Amino acid sequence: MTKTKVHVIPHSHWDREWYFTSSRSTVYLIKHMKEVLSTLEEKAGFHFYLMDAQTSLIEDYLNYCPEDEARIKKLVSEKRLLTGPWYTQTDQLVISQESVVRNLLYGTRFSDQLGHTFKMGYVPDAFGQGANMPQIYKSFGIERFLFWRGVADNRLKQTEFVWEGSDGTQVMAVQMPFGYYYGGNIPEAIEDTKTYLTDMIGALEDKASTKHVYFPNGFDQAPVRKNLPELVEMFNQIDKERSYVINSPEIFFDEVESDASQLPIITGELTEGKHSRIHKSIFSTRADLKQKNNQLENYLTNCVEPILTISHSLGNVYPHKQLEEIWKLMFENAAHDSIGGCNSDETNQDVMFRYKVAHDKAKNLLDLHMRLVSERIPYQQDLNFTLFNPLPYQRSGTFKVTLYIPEESFTIKDMNGQDIPYTILDKADVTEYVLNQTIQLDPSKDIYLPKKIYLANLLISVQNTTGLGYTSYYLDLDKEAPKQELLTSFKRSIENDFYKVSLADNNTLTITDKQSGRTFVDQMLFVENGDDGDSYNYSPPRNDLFITSKESECLSVKHEVGKLEERLTIKLKMLVPYNLKDRAAGINDHPFIIDVHVSLRKDEAWLRFDAKVDNHVLSHRLTVQFDTKLAHQFSTADQLFGVINRPVRLPEMDVWEKEKWHETPISIEPMQSFVALHQEEQTVAVLTEGVREYEIVGENYDTIQLTLFRTFSHMGKTDLLYRPGRASGETIVETPDAQLLGEVSSSFALVYKGCSFDEAEIAKLAKAYLSPMQAYQFSDFLNGRLIYAFRDEEKTNPLTYQLANFDEMTAGVSAIKKTEDSDHYLIRVFNPYLNQLATIAQQLVDYGQFVQLDEQTPDQLVSQLTANQFKSIILS
Repeated sequence: MTKTKVHVIPHSHWDREWYFTSSRSTVYLIKHMKEVLSTLEEKAGFHFYLMDAQTSLIEDYLNYCPEDEARIKKLVSEKRLLTGPWYTQTDQLVISQESVVRNLLYGTRFSDQLGHTFKMGYVPDAFGQGANMPQIYKSFGIERFLFWRGVADNRLKQTEFVWEGSDGTQVMAVQMPFGYYYGGNIPEAIEDTKTYLTDMIGALEDKASTKHVYFPNGFDQAPVRKNLPELVEMFNQIDKERSYVINSPEIFFDEVESDASQLPIITGELTEGKHSRIHKSIFSTRADLKQKNNQLENYLTNCVEPILTISHSLGNVYPHKQLEEIWKLMFENAAHDSIGGCNSDETNQDVMFRYKVAHDKAKNLLDLHMRLVSERIPYQQDLNFTLFNPLPYQRSGTFKVTLYIPEESFTIKDMNGQDIPYTILDKADVTEYVLNQTIQLDPSKDIYLPKKIYLANLLISVQNTTGLGYTSYYLDLDKEAPKQELLTSFKRSIENDFYKVSLADNNTLTITDKQSGRTFVDQMLFVENGDDGDSYNYSPPRNDLFITSKESECLSVKHEVGKLEERLTIKLKMLVPYNLKDRAAGINDHPFIIDVHVSLRKDEAWLRFDAKVDNHVLSHRLTVQFDTKLAHQFSTADQLFGVINRPVRLPEMDVWEKEKWHETPISIEPMQSFVALHQEEQTVAVLTEGVREYEIVGENYDTIQLTLFRTFSHMGKTDLLYRPGRASGETIVETPDAQLLGEVSSSFALVYKGCSFDEAEIAKLAKAYLSPMQAYQFSDFLNGRLIYAFRDEEKTNPLTYQLANFDEMTAGVSAIKKTEDSDHYLIRVFNPYLNQLATIAQQLVDYGQFVQLDEQTPDQLVSQLTANQFKSIILS
């Protein structure tokens, strides 16, 4: 009988931060890496070490110890020190697809420079696996997947299987069934070791379908077990039924694949918490941090990179290194604990600061490049602005811009002299500040100086703006022009061409979809209840109290109307418990104020919501519900490069207690930007730029519930209703910041369509909602300390410009950017539909070079995309 071969894999799972800060982690990382290097170089028999597949750790180390670069390159090239393909061990469920792709892109590029990329989807501790990860891995040349969390023995009886993604792509997979830390504590006394091996390796043998078992020797921040070769030699002496060898996961997979046959196929996302907690509701932990991440991801991919591409096409330098710095700040925050928010308050303060730095850098990069373009446009007027469209197709609609405007009446015109409708939303007098900042490099030049200057937010209505380009406009001083400002009234309803919305007596909305003629009642129902959970899991108290906005007091209703927008501002006062003790006693006497702006813009097919809460109560959750009356077995949400149907109620919810799951299965789910319920002739979708978490509730599972935020008191708590047993985090670590005391804001939108999901093109609407036009104002009086003084430039740019226009394309757009290694442009597209094919623009098919996600390896040319398929195309 062939012996079991036990592959002992020395490693350390190195969290860059958690209950400790990244500063502390880095200090200890330097000590650890020095020990790893010397052990690999000097210790006989110690041939391999897996450094958690995160190149950021090597980069951090070399930042302080650059003298060791040659040593590292030698060991990496020899495939003894294993690093990559990741930059950081990222989340896969609430991080955007482009964040995941760039993480692998920067990770593999750096490990390649070091000499070798560990080409394995190594994910030892992420809280679940995204359904489209197999095709993302394979597009980087990664065909092996090694992980711990997310699959239960209900559908997988062994550790080896084939994982099939949503588009049909398959990779070879091995699960570490008992975790990456399973072999981290090896007894060294001979009398203890034999029993240890019998129990530990025996359990792995029971799970394995081949004669090869993966035995990880390590744990979180584990030191190098320098005497591991001696221990392995001892194992071989006392256990004659097995063969033990220190090995690399790459060699392990080579040998498993040679022995494996007829492996089971597991499809879709891996989010089952039977044997390993996947913390299903971590999607809403620290809503403030989640919102910063989501807004910045959208800003980078939907606005900044496309406009930088436009700028580069007009002769400006594309700032690769600065963008890389921004993305790496995002990757640091995307690591599973960091984006999870399951950290100490001190660590989460570091996370928030990185978002601030990343946002500042991104905002100023975009500002600079819009200026570089605008200052070369040959305007003939004094008050000009440029509207940039970051999407590769024409757009019409109402958009918000921020401009410096004069005191005089004015009209807005395009370059053909056509009037552009506008509404002033608000303005502030900044005359003294702006004019004191103005610098005239050439005092002999006569420039326009307004007597009064206001910084104003406006809405403008534009038609057929150029795709992936810009359009020029100007302010024409006109004493006869009427004031274009919002008027107030006592109405309780608003409408545009798509919807009519009215506030009902029970503080919900009644919404009529004018296109289908259907009316929906009890919309926008706010629901407040307790949260007895911690930083890992939402968990309702055993004695909960649910309070809805139907029971609240309506303090005020303000109706505002202009040419381009109608909106209601509603202030509600709910009385809720102050803490969990009051909630259990049924005491709800603490004021909880919700201010919500509900608005409809001209020519806009969605209803906008901006909710602001003054939060001064503890340990609770706030959600908002939309009753669709569309009972369905599945919800539809967007995922990485596509859409996914999920059961509205998981079947395992009926058996989890009997089967002793580690974590209660719940139907709280993640999304990227939208969730929908639909039937053949009706679709209702909620779009969000805030927390990416939803649940389908209601007696008939016909109500979309969007989580706005939840709050809690500790990093870890024991024996939760939704997570029985031990704590997942440190119970002594209090997290007062996680109570989110003060103002908490969230923005979301609602879409009703009298057609099927695919016909409704929800993904395209969500992309437009999250890709606002960007405006830049260029006037001589603004040149100076306010934005740094620039010299006059030659006016070489046209008044209107279009880099590309893919109006006929039905595929969704994921990224538009300059390639990493050429002056060509990369457009990444995907299929955003459930059942229909998505077409790629003919220009891309005819003239584009199809490449894998590494931007170098050729890929198959196609003109249509099947469900969940994506393609990256380089266009010169």
